[in-house]
Amino acid sequence: MGTYRHVACLIAPREWLASPFGVLTRCGYTDLRMLPALMHATQVARPFHTKGWVYEEKVDGWRMLALKDRGHVRLVSRNERDHTWRFPHLVEAPAKLKPASFILDGEVAVFDEELISRFEWLRHLNHGDLATPPLYMVFDLLQLGEKDYRPEPLKVRRKALEKLVKDQSVILPARRLLSNGMAAWAEVLHRGIEGYVAKDPESPYVGGRSLKWIKVKVPKYREQERGFYKP
Repeated sequence: MGTYRHVACLIAPREWLASPFGVLTRCGYTDLRMLPALMHATQVARPFHTKGWVYEEKVDGWRMLALKDRGHVRLVSRNERDHTWRFPHLVEAPAKLKPASFILDGEVAVFDEELISRFEWLRHLNHGDLATPPLYMVFDLLQLGEKDYRPEPLKVRRKALEKLVKDQSVILPARRLLSNGMAAWAEVLHRGIEGYVAKDPESPYVGGRSLKWIKVKVPKYREQERGFYKP
């Protein structure tokens, strides 16, 4: 059923699939010792094009898992910190979605008037140039109900994800750029965004660094503004 981080208690696979949040709670969720292993993109220096791949806008935000079970929602960062308290409106939105349980992977981000994500503003939500509240830009679906979606190809996960968050205002699917990698890079430069993540639509979700996800960033993008905060 895929890779999960160590937890100091016994867990039956069916128990996890039926109630992931319940398992997390029973097994010391407050310690955040059991979370799905995240899939990470490999960074390269130059833009490229691979036929059939998709190119997503790289959002400059805080990566978060959204875990929902029986109406309870938690937002947990890549560094295993619980940020549920920080973004109450992002907790309310998934709580209202129909499925009783799911696990989403994405970035919490805020945007300026040109719809450029601004990492440094997430800690200063009263910034005068802020054009949006914190939004959850979702790029993957790991679990929906009792179904583990990680073995499914990205194209299947994306379709299910778009259906899940359809018509939502604060939970949005990550924006896809042009289908040609070099044209997508020109769009990155024109809009002034951080970069893109190229993905193989046939790839499963596998924890760890992957060559099926490749990120390309604009050199020294807002380096001085971002600082070294790690949520």
